[in-house]
Amino acid sequence: MKEKVLLAFSGGLDTSFCAIYLAAEKGYDVHTLTVNTGGFDEKELATIAERAGYLGIKHHAVADCTRDYYDKVIRFLIYGNVLKNQAYPLSVSAERMSQALAVAEYAAAHGISTVAHGSTAAGNDQVRFDLVLQTLLPEVKILTPIRELQLSRQQEIDYLRSHGVEMDFTKAAYSINKGLWGTSVGGVETLQSLGSLPESAWPTQLSRYDSETIVLKFEKGELKNINNIDFEHSALAIQHLQAIAGPFAIGRDIHVGDTIIGIKGRVGFEAAAAILILKAHLALEKHTLTKWQLYWKEQVGQFYGNWLHEGLYLDPVMRDLEAFLESSQATVTGEVHLKLHPYRFEVLGIQSDFDLMSDRYGSYGEMNRSWTGADVQGFTKIFGNQLRIARQVQRDALLKGEES
Repeated sequence: MKEKVLLAFSGGLDTSFCAIYLAAEKGYDVHTLTVNTGGFDEKELATIAERAGYLGIKHHAVADCTRDYYDKVIRFLIYGNVLKNQAYPLSVSAERMSQALAVAEYAAAHGISTVAHGSTAAGNDQVRFDLVLQTLLPEVKILTPIRELQLSRQQEIDYLRSHGVEMDFTKAAYSINKGLWGTSVGGVETLQSLGSLPESAWPTQLSRYDSETIVLKFEKGELKNINNIDFEHSALAIQHLQAIAGPFAIGRDIHVGDTIIGIKGRVGFEAAAAILILKAHLALEKHTLTKWQLYWKEQVGQFYGNWLHEGLYLDPVMRDLEAFLESSQATVTGEVHLKLHPYRFEVLGIQSDFDLMSDRYGSYGEMNRSWTGADVQGFTKIFGNQLRIARQVQRDALLKGEES
């Protein structure tokens, strides 16, 4: 019997090449797995399955991990208000980790000891897939035909045609990757340091020119209700919010960052739901958490996001940080009011039983109800004591030096 290989399969050029190459040149029985993390609808999944059949795949399967992706990854990115370089919600890097975990789980469950993926040698995904597979399946054999052969796109097309495969592999002007937490957009403009994406490059076109006010309700840091509509799972709430906000062309930007392999990269993205949720969640936290909770959450969130981005999701420290982030959400419950406009949005404010901005204790700059002017005078004297001592000692030392 031929040896089995499990190929992570999207149905695009790279993974189609891998499917034919592994069967024709390496003699494997090729099994494919498409991991859906919220980026494929039923029609798209059917097209991918049809392509797998056309390529002669031995067995094709789909793993719907959308909810699992939220439960294990996205909710912690929300808790941590994670924006890579203050801009990018980790749309693709988070998604790839979830997909790699699903591939490893499927391989283990079906006794497949050889796994392949279509990553090139020029990006982050190769590291993310390899790290997960090496960690969860220590004896796994990893095959990466595109990386190993260093093929151009045209060479892949020519190879497929030489094996009787005729498909529409016309190279699109832009590379687009869609998932629950956003869509990345890469093109010639993102390969250089200057230049923005044209309007036509964005997958979701502006179609709303009015304004709309919406209310997001969070329970312990998780989005549970939008405009008085309850959702069984927060992944469904994210998809619903994307449908509302996407037509406003909100959440577009170009991210510039450091890759795992040491070079800088640039990618466009649109993530209306992700950006609105993160900004609304942070606004609610500013009202319901203490100063030092906010401070340490910022440090933890940045570290968590960086470690996830670099493929180190399975590091035990990530579970420790997740415990901290989840604990911090005990009082992050309430409503956030937003107003959507073409290309932008406003955070109008929040309502929460846990709001620490309570006028029972005073109104900033207006009225104090918890202390007297004398209290402030004494507090300020003690608060600035070290500063006053340091300044006096340093001045005396300088004067003494001048005299001598």
